Formats: sequence, structure tokens, C-alpha cells
Amino acid sequence: MDAIKSTSEAPQASGNTERQDDAELAKSLSLSRRRAPVVSVPGLTILRCLGEGAYGSVWQAREKNTGKLVAVKVYSHRGGLDWSLLSREVEKLAILYTSRNIVGLLEVGWDSDPPYYVMEYLERGSLAGLLADGPLPVREAVRIAKGILLALVHAHGSGILHCDLKPANVLLDADLEPRLCDFGQSRLSYEQAPALGTLFYMAPEQADLKAVPDARWDVYALGAVLYHLICGAPPHRTPENERRIEAAATLEERLTAYHQLVRDGAKPSLHLRVRGVDRRLAEIVDHCLEPNSDKRFANAQAVLDAIEQRERSRSFRPLLALGGLGPVLLMLALGLFYLDSMRDAVGSAALNVTTRALESDVLTVEILARSVARELEKRTAELEEFAKDPDLQSAIKAAASRDWSDRSDLRLSLTQAKARADNMQHQLGLNRDRSWFLTDASGFQRWREPQEDSTLDENWSHRDYFHGLGEFERDTVPAGMQPITKPHLSLAYKSQATGQNVASLTVPVWDEKHERVIGVLGRSMQLGQLLSPYVPGNRREAEADDPGDRTRKIVLIDDRNWRLLDHPWLTEERRDGVTNDEVRQLRLSEAVISRLRPTPASGEPTEASVVIQMRDYIDPVGQFNPKDYGGEWLAAFCRVGDTGWFAIVQERKSAVLRPVDALAARLRRDGAWALVVSGVLIGTLWLVVLRGLKERSERPVSTTAQLPEVGFD
Repeated sequence: MDAIKSTSEAPQASGNTERQDDAELAKSLSLSRRRAPVVSVPGLTILRCLGEGAYGSVWQAREKNTGKLVAVKVYSHRGGLDWSLLSREVEKLAILYTSRNIVGLLEVGWDSDPPYYVMEYLERGSLAGLLADGPLPVREAVRIAKGILLALVHAHGSGILHCDLKPANVLLDADLEPRLCDFGQSRLSYEQAPALGTLFYMAPEQADLKAVPDARWDVYALGAVLYHLICGAPPHRTPENERRIEAAATLEERLTAYHQLVRDGAKPSLHLRVRGVDRRLAEIVDHCLEPNSDKRFANAQAVLDAIEQRERSRSFRPLLALGGLGPVLLMLALGLFYLDSMRDAVGSAALNVTTRALESDVLTVEILARSVARELEKRTAELEEFAKDPDLQSAIKAAASRDWSDRSDLRLSLTQAKARADNMQHQLGLNRDRSWFLTDASGFQRWREPQEDSTLDENWSHRDYFHGLGEFERDTVPAGMQPITKPHLSLAYKSQATGQNVASLTVPVWDEKHERVIGVLGRSMQLGQLLSPYVPGNRREAEADDPGDRTRKIVLIDDRNWRLLDHPWLTEERRDGVTNDEVRQLRLSEAVISRLRPTPASGEPTEASVVIQMRDYIDPVGQFNPKDYGGEWLAAFCRVGDTGWFAIVQERKSAVLRPVDALAARLRRDGAWALVVSGVLIGTLWLVVLRGLKERSERPVSTTAQLPEVGFD
């Protein structure tokens, strides 16, 4: 007969023997340090003693081949050794090796002296060691109890009753998952031999030397372990009860005393005062600890079902809370639904309307950019063709040789060329050039048509149209400035002859051998009139006819300084009155510039035909005329060939979105009806909830948990 175990034998270490008290532990550790292991296991290196028990010791070892740590339980105390303990425990572990929740058996040394078996080493130790620091949170306690139940269900399903469940016989893996161990007291379900467990974890009917093993013994022990996890001590264990049991002289008297105090003692209730223990969990614990085995859960599966049923019930709590807050939540949901629907509808409509408008703007700006680019290319080609005329080259050299004192031939040739170009522009309905001019290789203007004495024979080498390096002040021109060597479209500048803002197309005039630039031929175009051929009717008349917001505006900008070249606001009169400070302010914002500035991913040039769309463009003119040009605009940007210009087609966003605003107003009216419907739904929901609460309150509540009774196979 197995001897009864006392709870004073505290939790085991990483093996399966009972944990010793402080004095015994110190002795054991001292012995493990100074004496060699009591057994030699092939393939293992014994490292240290983990603990001593009544029948032997547990050692930590390492597999020589893999380096894996294992635990070796050695039955070395021959004096009191019951050899059936080893065979029984090994037999049960061999049957249950497939369970994830039961410690794994690795090897058995039946013929060794002393005998041993090798099992998994779990570095977190036993559950008793974890409980040495006090009770666990309720959620964690239930989790561990559920893991133990899974092990018991597997064992019971295999026809094995543990019969000695306690914290010391539950090991913890690295994830703190419980692993059931120590099947030395276990019995097969058909065995009739009694098995004594550990005081205060043992079912009262188990405290009988004639008791027949029953699955409900493990149920009681599980309840005691769960009680210990929650409260920090097993049920009924008090100093008074321990003294009463210790006072008994014989084993039978101790068993009888334990049986009586569990049967007749006060019902354990400490768990009822623990925060987090709900009514269902308390009923499960009480049902497990029921002294009358007939009223207890039938087996571990029944307990597991009850815990899972509790978890399902707890998962419904948010729904119950939602039912209580339903009216308020429904009102909020309907309000949010209304606002969200209106926002989606308005947003979708706005997106569709602006997308269609931008698609039209994109088509327009592409046509505009190509048209302007072709016109500039045509004008440049005319200049290049004339600059290659040998007569022009000879006339320039001849006039230069006479120190420009006689330039009649040059003047006649250039004037005739300009007249032909002006006539062609007039026939095509395009604006004529503001002027044509010629400078020598040093930047002195040697001819201009119309003639302007104030500019003739003056040095203009500081102009961008001469060197292509940007505008300079007259006194800051770097020494040795060279003329352009290829066609160039200049930055905008203010003409000294007319006082108007212009841009010039210039081409180099080479000598006969194409070795040296002997002059720069150019034609100037007045800003403010560059786009007039592409605007139906007179620009000012167009603005007057449609002062509102829907008329498209076409604009030109120069991406070398991001300033406006042409804009509907810059009529001829207004442009000439714009100060230099205002000109500098007629520049795109940094946010817009950053979106227009090319950023090729691999250093390749950006395609000139790429159109950039913006739904929140801010017109720089808005700072001077907020009424007509303030606010956000839809805008499409397209490069004008290789000129360094951008063409813009823009239209006021608010005008495009007027139909959408009308839709939003209609949806707001519909919102009033939504509120009425919400009120009806909320009233109905209140009636349903109140009726359900009334029926629940009238339903009789049983004081005893009605839990399933599952028979043990």
C-alpha cells in the first residue's frame, strides 16, 4: 500500500520528486555538489541533483549527441522501494506519451542498478514553485487549470486515473503551459487497488484504504488545485486542521480525521472574495470540491465542458453590454451612418465631377502646349533659316568691318525678313512679334525693328537672350561673356524700348565656316499676348462676359524661375503697371513647384508630354485679386515642348462643384427623415430589451449549478 503524502512535502523541482523543506534542500544540494551521481546512463552526462524524494532522486542531465537537457528519475532508496511504483509510472507515461499536456517519457533503465527512467526536462519547474510566490491572476489560473484538464481528459480517455494530482505534480514548460507528471499513484480504470493521494488535494472518499479508484478523485484534486491557484492555498488547509491530522496516531486515524474535516468542515469560500472570480467560476470550483462524490462532476471532461461553457458565456458579455447601450449606440450608429453616407455620396460625386473636369482640362492643356510649342518652333526655325543666309553673314561682316558706320545693306535685309514674317503671322491670325533685333558677338545691339535710338548700339550682354545664363545687372556681367551657340528662349524681362514685359527667341549667327558666332538674331514677344490666339474673342471681353468662375483660364509659366509669363489678369494695361516686387510675387508656391519639378527615379529625363493634375491649385494672382482668383482651382499642367515653359488650364473648383453642393443640401434634408426613423427603431429596441429583462428577472434562479454529468468510460 502506498503511503499517504503530506502537503508539507512542497513542490518538486524540474523532476517528479517532492520538493524538500529548507533543511533537506540544503542537505540535498550539498550532497549533489560533493558526491558523484548515483547512476550512469549511457548517452547522458549527469549534471546536478535537482531534488531528493522518498524513493530516490531527480538529476539534470545532457544528451551527449544533441546537447538537449533531460531529467533522470533514479529509484535509489532500496530500503523502502516499492518496485511496482517504477513499473506503474513508466507504464502510464508510455501510454500517454502522445499528449502535449503530459510530460514525455524518453527512456527506461529497467536493468540498471539502481533503476531509472529519463523524461523531458522542463526548465520552469513545477506549478508548486510558481505558487510559492502567491496566488495567480484568475485568468491565468483558469488557463493553467484548463491545460491540466486537457491532460486528465487524455489520461481518462486512455483508461488511466492519476489519483495524486497536486501542484508539485504539474510541471511548466518554457511558455508556462502545464504538463502533468508523476503517475506513480495512478491506476487503470478497472483496477480495484486503492491509491492514496496528498492531503488537502485528495478527495474525502479517497482517504480510505479500501476505496476503489474513481475518476471523480481527479475532479476533486483539480478543484483543489484551481482553488490553490486562485486563493494561494488548497481548501481546508489551516494550522488547526493540520494539527488535528498530525495528532492522529495511525494512518487509518489520519485518514479518518481528514475525511471528517472535509465532509463536516466549513465549505471553502475564500475564492468567493477574490476579485475576478465570477459566479460561474465559483460554481465550477464548488462543484469540483463537493464532498459528496455523487454531486461532483463525473470526470475531467465534464469540468472542461463547464469551463468552456463559462468562456462562451463570458464571450457574450460584450453583446449583453451592447444590448444595454443599444439605444444610445443605435442613435450614434444612425448618425454616423447618415454622415458617412452623405460624405461618401458627396465625396464620390465631387471626385467624379472634378475627374471629368480635369480630363477635359488635360485634353485642352495638351493641345494648348503642343500648339504653343509648334508656334515657338516655327518662329525659331524662321530665325535659324535666316541666320544661315550667306547674305546676312556677309552683311554683318561688312558692317562690322566699317565699324558699323554703314549698315544699310544689313538693315534692308533684316527689315525685309521681318516684314515677311509679320505678313505670315497676320495671315495665320497670330500676333506679330513685338520687335526683331540683332546684336554683335559682344552684345551691342546693331539693328532693331521697329527702330529705337535709345537701345541701338547699346551693350545688352547682360540679357539672358544674349548668353542664355539668366538675367544680370549691367554692372555685374562676368568678364568674357560669350553669346549663345544654339537657339534659346529667354527669361522674361522688361524692354527698355517699350517698357513692356517680353520674352525673346534668339539664335546664333555663325560665320561661313561655322567656327565663330558673329551675332545673335532675335525676335521679342510681348507677355500678355502669347496666349491670345488661343482664347476665343478678346480676353478682356471674355472675362467681362463671364466674370464668374466657370470660364477656363489658360496660363503660361517659366519653370526656370516659376513666374507667370501670361495670365488672364495680366492684361496689357495691368501688366505694365505691375511693380518689380509684384512680379516677384507672381510666382508659384513652393508646394506647387515641388509637385511640378521633375524627379525621375533613375536620372532619366521627364517626358515633356506628361500632364500633372492638381485639385487644390492656388493661383498666385489670388493675392492681388482674391475675388476672381482666390480659393482652390482645378489645374492641369503640361510642358511646352523643350522651351522650359509650362502651359496651365485651370478652372475654379467651387464652380465645378456647384452641382455637388446641391446634392449635399438635398442629403441634409433627407437626414431629418433619418432621425425620425431612428427614433422609431430606438423605441422598438427599448421595448424588446425591457421585455427580455423582465422575463429574465422573473425566471427562477437555481442555487446549484446545473452542469452536465458525463459518465466515465
